[in-house]
Amino acid sequence: MNNIAFGQYVPGNSWIYRLDPRTKIILTILLIVVLFLIPNLLTMAIAMGVFLAIFLSTRISIIKVIRGLKPVLFLLLFTIFLQILYTKDTGDNPIALYTFNMQFGLYHLLIIIGIILFYFFTKKYIPLKIIYLLIAVASSFSVMWLLRFDNLVWSDFQFEIYKSGIEKAAFIFLRIVIMIGITSLLTLSTMSTDINNGLEAVLAPLKIIKVPVGVFAMLISLTLRFIPTLLEESKKIMNAQASRGVDFQEGSLKDKVNQIISLLIPMFVISFKRAEDLSNAMEARGYIIGAKRTKLDELKLRWRDYLSYAISFILLGLVIWSRFYV
Repeated sequence: MNNIAFGQYVPGNSWIYRLDPRTKIILTILLIVVLFLIPNLLTMAIAMGVFLAIFLSTRISIIKVIRGLKPVLFLLLFTIFLQILYTKDTGDNPIALYTFNMQFGLYHLLIIIGIILFYFFTKKYIPLKIIYLLIAVASSFSVMWLLRFDNLVWSDFQFEIYKSGIEKAAFIFLRIVIMIGITSLLTLSTMSTDINNGLEAVLAPLKIIKVPVGVFAMLISLTLRFIPTLLEESKKIMNAQASRGVDFQEGSLKDKVNQIISLLIPMFVISFKRAEDLSNAMEARGYIIGAKRTKLDELKLRWRDYLSYAISFILLGLVIWSRFYV
């Protein structure tokens, strides 16, 4: 549970906590748009520096965001790996930074199978399984790169690494990290009720075309609120199943299917029970779908909100300028 940053609110009193929730939602969308407009690695590196400065000023633990990267770490590293290997320099005479001369044959296949078997038999003893998997994959490629045989060789091929591939991989890495950091700042510094009120205010113009903005905002708010709750419940169920001898890390395919079923059934039961309790609580407090509601605290923009808008639009203007002149 501690590895999941998304959906968790961390109490604090820095400037970001005092921003209007409407401001945080709009700026989150605006900054993500800025990220996708950034044209090159240099500008993205500058954006990373700006984001780090902003993040440190919020006094929120950076460990929360780093742990939030764990669910996408494998996909992130796999994307970087593909970019490095398959991005070629464009031009009349592209020069590779390094060339891997690879060889694949029967002996390589047998050694790789041995590495895979060793990985599956030993991974339950390794705490950092993702890093261990990356080491196993790197070892398999090293076998084809370092070991040379004279017979029973099926193929000789090359992997070339170009400067543009490394730059594109770093560009994508920084973009994903900053994007996750920006969205994490929203959920870490804003309570679910404030997100609900902010979304309803931001989407208020859609009421003109009869869109049920209040219901939509409430659904999103409840979803964000119950993500960490359901993750905590799943952790409790897994611990209870583990105490009864269920091992979610090992076993055949049939065993894993049974283990997943033993987890999903209680999760569905708990989800429906919590949904029923929430429904009863909302009805007891007079909540009616589609009815006009008043709020105890009215949202009001202050000077820090206008300053945040000004800085964000300046950043947007600088990025648009850099696309044409840098």
